[in-house]
Amino acid sequence: MAEDCRGKETSGTTDALKRAASIQRAFRLEWLTIIWMMVETAVAIGAGLAAHSLLLFAFGIDSVIEIVSACVLIWRLSVELRRGRAFSEAAERRASRIAGALLFALALYVIAGAAWGLWQHQGAEFSTPGLILTVAAIPIMYVLSRQKLAVAQQLGSRALRADAIESITCGWLSFVVVIGLVAQLASGAWWVDSAASLAIVYFVIEEGREAWNGGECCD
Repeated sequence: MAEDCRGKETSGTTDALKRAASIQRAFRLEWLTIIWMMVETAVAIGAGLAAHSLLLFAFGIDSVIEIVSACVLIWRLSVELRRGRAFSEAAERRASRIAGALLFALALYVIAGAAWGLWQHQGAEFSTPGLILTVAAIPIMYVLSRQKLAVAQQLGSRALRADAIESITCGWLSFVVVIGLVAQLASGAWWVDSAASLAIVYFVIEEGREAWNGGECCD
């Protein structure tokens, strides 16, 4: 009996250490996300304003929301370490709905801005920094999302899985922006920026829905 108790205690301690290690890995991934998203935000918004590009500006605002999401998850993991898993998940659900609402608002802004640009025949200039940024974002988001999904599986964390899905969405968003910028460079058509910005609305809404509803982990 005593040996069984010691075995259970040892197993419990090992599990706790493994979970703590996974949480530390999640912390590192979220800090890497914040650093990259700060770069995305500065370059995309700056390039978008310089080129009068709604497409790049919306991409930059989405990066701001990604920063908020990463900060929320860092807070959630910190709370788990201090107060336990149940409290942190309840707090994260409330914060995720705020992030979802912000993404829905961004989608409405993009639709309104694109409609206005098409109505007024307002175009945008091609942006080389914007193209370089979005091309680089595709592999970076792929690697981050795969790492986050692996840690989410280890932790059984819906919050981290939802954050990983947001990173995947950001990667697809980058791909759409690249296509829009290349099409704009190739054709020189004034309407490309507004039309391409409408194409990213789907991804923004899906990301918002994921944040609002919460991701199901470990399916």
